[in-house]
Amino acid sequence: MKVAIVHYWLVGMRGGEKVVEALCAMYPQADIFTHVYVPEKISDRIRQHRITTTFINRLPRAERGYKTYLPLMPLALEQLDLSGYDLVISSESGPAKGIITPADAIHVCYCHSPMRYIWNMYHDYRNSAGRLTRLVMPPLSHYLRMWDVTSASRVDSFVANSATVARRIHRFYGADSTVIHPPVDTGSFTVAPPSEVEDYYLMAGELVSYKRPDLAVRAFNEMGMKLVVIGGGEMLDEMRRIAGPTVTVMGSQPFEVLKQHYARCQALIFPGEEDFGMVPVEAMASGRPVVAFGRGGATETVVAGETGIFFADQTVEAISSAVKSLRAIDIDPARIAAHAAQFGQEQFFEKLRTHIDGLISRRANAT
Repeated sequence: MKVAIVHYWLVGMRGGEKVVEALCAMYPQADIFTHVYVPEKISDRIRQHRITTTFINRLPRAERGYKTYLPLMPLALEQLDLSGYDLVISSESGPAKGIITPADAIHVCYCHSPMRYIWNMYHDYRNSAGRLTRLVMPPLSHYLRMWDVTSASRVDSFVANSATVARRIHRFYGADSTVIHPPVDTGSFTVAPPSEVEDYYLMAGELVSYKRPDLAVRAFNEMGMKLVVIGGGEMLDEMRRIAGPTVTVMGSQPFEVLKQHYARCQALIFPGEEDFGMVPVEAMASGRPVVAFGRGGATETVVAGETGIFFADQTVEAISSAVKSLRAIDIDPARIAAHAAQFGQEQFFEKLRTHIDGLISRRANAT
């Protein structure tokens, strides 16, 4: 079977790229198609595959400014020639599912989320954009929405990474989907003995506005408690600027450093609303509880009162109150880690393989 994996862009190793890695493990013979490819920022496993880019990759400053070319990406996708492929798996969060597949191919879309820029977070992105971007966003987004809805009909089966995303798929595309949580390498994390757990809290992940890292920093400034921040992104400089004496902003760090901080922190602080959120699962795989905003994917992975606690509002006061309430929970690191194991890689492989095999079998029986 000839397999194609289509991913929106390969410019770093975040949650979407970890799913691509898992797809590469499932289909080692697969070819990869993407808009922009920066080899040095991508894992060895992905680089081992044949990777084809769209014309977006050849445009000026595409490596950093790829998102400015969003309006051109539908056109770019439709220029890709996928003739001869039997199975096409699109990894969707930016434009990826709109490829034109052979009539007899099966197209499965693993959806991290319908494009946030034009759907559920459109107003957030527009309000935080510059003057020119705010001016052009309405007509361009209108055009992109029409194409996005139309191209949804090119998908044979949607797979959502969470129930939260499944609801968005139904709302925006009018399509049903199967929920299969993304693979988290839970086996790579270890539980530290109680004597090694230190007196600080941890916030990890990309520092971007919708994740609301500013709330956590301000909350710990006010409480005078220790917070370690690990991650890069557009808000890194701002976080360093507003951090008080008890907040340490480390920036991007190697996996081993992140792993040690997961295991030794009091708890993970997760102030944003994520589609799924691998970071809370990684923290729980390290036996540590999570203090999370009570919306989005975290509500599907964190068990209130057992593996963490939720706060209802994205405010400094709500985070502070939740951190204090965490002390009333009986923390059992082994139980927390056991809970996280259900989101491991094997469940992803088994469920997705079963789903795709079922589609192939039904297609064969229909013909």
